[in-house]
Amino acid sequence: MNELQTIREQSMTALITRRFFKHKLASLAIAVLAILVLASVFANFTRFSPMQQNPTNNFQQPNATHWFGTDELGRDVFSRILYGGRVSLTVGLFSTFFSILLGVIVGALSGYFGGWLDSALMRVTDAFLTFPTIFVLIILGAFLREQQLFILQNSVFVVIIIIATLSWMWPARLVRGLFLVLREKEFVSASVALGGSSARIIMKHILPNCIGPILVSGTLQMASAIITESGLSYLGFGVQPPTPTWGSILSTAQNQVFRAPWLAFYPGVMIFITVMAINYIGDGLRDAFDPYVIHTEKQ
Repeated sequence: MNELQTIREQSMTALITRRFFKHKLASLAIAVLAILVLASVFANFTRFSPMQQNPTNNFQQPNATHWFGTDELGRDVFSRILYGGRVSLTVGLFSTFFSILLGVIVGALSGYFGGWLDSALMRVTDAFLTFPTIFVLIILGAFLREQQLFILQNSVFVVIIIIATLSWMWPARLVRGLFLVLREKEFVSASVALGGSSARIIMKHILPNCIGPILVSGTLQMASAIITESGLSYLGFGVQPPTPTWGSILSTAQNQVFRAPWLAFYPGVMIFITVMAINYIGDGLRDAFDPYVIHTEKQ
């Protein structure tokens, strides 16, 4: 029985993978995102340090030495873009992971058990949804940085906490809705009749059927997190200097946009390409996990 189940799972995985790569834009987006990730990971091998200043060489236009030009302090924009991508992608990935994790826990408990627990958790969710996002982001960021805990002195970690704290509500509502539908299905009733525990039913029977929508939601969350981090850094409340991020590079470029347009162009393009790639990956995952299309193909 276990061997048969393994074969079915492998065939389903192969079917989903095949359907995903049929989506040409999603396949291209995977390649683009992989290049961005690799470039950010190996940013240490660039010719110039992102912090290296050379005031006598400031505002150099893009050339063979400085591919993306230099900024007002003579720092190489290309290396700063790569290091900024490392920060932005890290914030996007981990804030999405924590927000999805919290959202799944809240949504699963709320949707499966219902009753007073559902009401209490959804009221908390509604309360978080009413918060003015930008205002809370700024206040929470300032508060966390004033704490004496060593781990909170890291600006990147603080931004991850802030974004995750204010973005778990949407996956929670999504998962709750899925659980409300799936808990009434026959396979769940059969598991209950056979004496299955609530934890086993949630983890083994219901949650695996929610993976598709959760993954799609995760791609949207990650794209949103990258934009949020860039916006916070642009306003000066995100990752603090001298750590480069795409948002902070844009912020320093605003006063030089006509004198040195490349300072705003390259980080803006990187944000655009990254967000578009993640969104197209989400489209591919949505098509790959579409139960109606999968059922038709298996027929």
